[in-house]
Amino acid sequence: MRVRALLALAAAVVPALGLWTPAPARAETNELRIAQQFGIAYLPLIVAKEKKLIEKHAAEDGLPNLKVEWLRLSGAAAMNDALISGGLDFATAGIAPAILTWDKLRGRADISLVSSLGSMPNVLTTNNPKVKTLKDFTEADRIALPSVKVGFQPIVLQIAAEKAFGKYDKLDDLTVSLPHPDATTALLSGTGGITAHFTSPPFFEQQLASGKVHEVLNSYDVLGGPHTFNVVYATKKFVQDNPKVVAAFVEALDEANAWIKANPEDAAKLYIAAENSKLAPAFVESIIRDPQINFTTAPERVDTFADFEYRIGLIKQKPTWKDLFQPGLHAKGGS
Repeated sequence: MRVRALLALAAAVVPALGLWTPAPARAETNELRIAQQFGIAYLPLIVAKEKKLIEKHAAEDGLPNLKVEWLRLSGAAAMNDALISGGLDFATAGIAPAILTWDKLRGRADISLVSSLGSMPNVLTTNNPKVKTLKDFTEADRIALPSVKVGFQPIVLQIAAEKAFGKYDKLDDLTVSLPHPDATTALLSGTGGITAHFTSPPFFEQQLASGKVHEVLNSYDVLGGPHTFNVVYATKKFVQDNPKVVAAFVEALDEANAWIKANPEDAAKLYIAAENSKLAPAFVESIIRDPQINFTTAPERVDTFADFEYRIGLIKQKPTWKDLFQPGLHAKGGS
């Protein structure tokens, strides 16, 4: 009787086990839509696009039919709206505003930072010969930034102001929003009341080369060393649903970065052709060769930005860099 009972139990259990068979894995997307912005900071994306490196690595990872679409979107608001609505898969932004987006969208459309685009200094320049340090600015000065208070440059300026004055918003009233090209024109021409500009490559190099401006501070000095400048981010759902696509994207950037470092002259020519840039090839190459610039997917000093933004109340939750970035990047030894 006991044997028959055990056999009966087994007969009942075996069909039931069929009910627990895992469902087939969901197929990953066959289309990746990336928002690409302008400037040398986005060179890894440009190389990946022109050499079709994302498609190459996707095929090697078992996704032979991935189609990559490159979009141009103006401003963080439009980019985030497209990301939330499903019209965009990968957005790009400076690390400081990306952290703000991560915090703002928590619980509504959680995001995950996919990769760094590299470490790159930003420089505060001025045409005012009297200004040597932040403490030399007066009410007569105006500091141009792409966007006041919440962009990458204004947050770095606040970190610097806190160190110089003990008050992070000390210089906020002197800042004005102006796109980098317009601010460069105003600074070099001495028009529009702009006496300083906190900017990124290639703009600060162009300004310094003119002999009309000088450097006040370098963001690497403010942060205590090299730091991530721009990042790529996506919704956490997209990252979780598409691990092979995300891995292929990071692999493509790693290959692009290695190629840029090994071929700076060719990288400069590729950038100029792809962006229809009027910059001289030798000038672009000199920027790529700058030892301060490191095209890498590994995050650097991200925790410093997060700590500051949390401390002054810009974000409600303080993340570590591993909280921000997708798990595939955790082994890269970020900070």
